[in-house]
Amino acid sequence: MIDLTVLIKGGGELASGVAHRLVCSHFKVCLTEVTYPQAVRRGVAFCEAVCEGEKEIEGVATRFISSPDDILSVWEKGKVPLLIDPETTVKDILKPDVLVDAIIAKKNLGTKISDASLVIGLGPGFQAGKDVHIVIETNRGHNLGKVIRQGEAEANTGVPGVIAGVSAERVLRAPKSGRFSTNKKIGDHVQSGEVVGFVAGSPVETLVEGVIRGLLRDGAELHKGMKLGDVDPRGIRDYCYTISDKARAIAGGVLEAILTRFNA
Repeated sequence: MIDLTVLIKGGGELASGVAHRLVCSHFKVCLTEVTYPQAVRRGVAFCEAVCEGEKEIEGVATRFISSPDDILSVWEKGKVPLLIDPETTVKDILKPDVLVDAIIAKKNLGTKISDASLVIGLGPGFQAGKDVHIVIETNRGHNLGKVIRQGEAEANTGVPGVIAGVSAERVLRAPKSGRFSTNKKIGDHVQSGEVVGFVAGSPVETLVEGVIRGLLRDGAELHKGMKLGDVDPRGIRDYCYTISDKARAIAGGVLEAILTRFNA
């Protein structure tokens, strides 16, 4: 058995998919987040533990902790510790074997190839062999989940993936800057043209019928054009609470990279 510690930066949908795969593969995983996470697909985001205390996804539970001193006790309970640590200072205490930058910022916010024995970056913004050891492709298409050992991932297209023939129309964006208010919940069914909330008094309408798959929390502060939610035109509520095909593919690439490095 390979006894490895993995530190994951980020607690959003893709980071959570990676964490879930690695926990199920019997690695010790710890997550770091910012003070106010802004994951849209909160039904499958471990960062919800920051607000809820715990978050469970497909049988794996994360517990929010306030100190690195609590990491070991959470592991002993079979759960994944998550703490607020934007600068990832816990790496100096934890000394992880693997560090995964899963922030999905489309740029490197400070991850270094020297941060761990194996450093992995998800998506664009990292150069394999320079910033990180390995880059995992996050763009949908033929290369999704590919392990890149030299070079970079494909550039961000800015175009949402197509689901049931629908792309940009399924994404909800802030019409202006301001505070978001809503009484809708993830999993709610909505009709085309229905108001799902307001930003500084301006309505946010969905352009398609389906279920709300992702939605920021009521009270979130937004800037104009910011993604605040998305509607799944397939209308299947279970998809709101289970790991996506994209997240599973990326998680598979991370697992391959780790096993290639440590299972030689």
